[in-house]
Amino acid sequence: MRVKWIGGFLGLLSGGPIGALAGYALGALFDSFFQSGEGEPTSDKQAKASYVGERNGFLFSLLLLSAHVIQADGKVMHSEMELVRKFLRGSFGASAVEQGDDILRRLFEKRKSMGESEWNRQIQLCCQQMRGVMPEEQLLQLLSYLCEIAKADGKIDPKEVEELHRIAIFMGLAAAVIDQLLNLGGTTLEDAYKVLGVSPDASDEEVKKAYRRLALQYHPDKVASLGDDVKAAAEKKFKELGAAKDRIWQARGL
Repeated sequence: MRVKWIGGFLGLLSGGPIGALAGYALGALFDSFFQSGEGEPTSDKQAKASYVGERNGFLFSLLLLSAHVIQADGKVMHSEMELVRKFLRGSFGASAVEQGDDILRRLFEKRKSMGESEWNRQIQLCCQQMRGVMPEEQLLQLLSYLCEIAKADGKIDPKEVEELHRIAIFMGLAAAVIDQLLNLGGTTLEDAYKVLGVSPDASDEEVKKAYRRLALQYHPDKVASLGDDVKAAAEKKFKELGAAKDRIWQARGL
């Protein structure tokens, strides 16, 4: 079986605005994602098709929204591009980095040719399409990646935060989710409370309830169907959530 790291088969996201942008951005890569071997049972092919479609839909959504967030402050930063490259290189090898750069370049060109108003309208439609077919845990993982891009250059531009808030809302999620994700990995008690989304004045029971909800929401097993690389990123986020909880528990003597 010959497999490319990403291709035209995007599962439930193949149609609509995402499918249209994928057709433009993927270019020659926009073909059947896999070719099955002789004698492979139909049930196996169907299972692989479902996995490939779900994973590819997630990956292209990640590249599309990355292209949007990278340009949110009006410039393309090397550190932000390198974060995407690092993910592609670690997950799919060196060839994926070159192809990923090409896809991002095509998306940058499409944004320029569309104009800001139409591009922003398409991003809204794409987020709404994602909302319609992706479970919440996959949407949260997408947002987590995007927040890492915003933090890549060591400072978070207010325009990036604004765009991240808009993306979350378009996906049907609260803008506050972005503030929680941006504070993951912080080292202060203030950061920890922001991660849990509660006030320092909250009761112990309120704090525990907030952590239990997030622990269930962000559990790595929720995105295991997208592949080991995505699950590994979710595990890192889950550990950072646990570290925030431990900081608060220690401060409260819990």
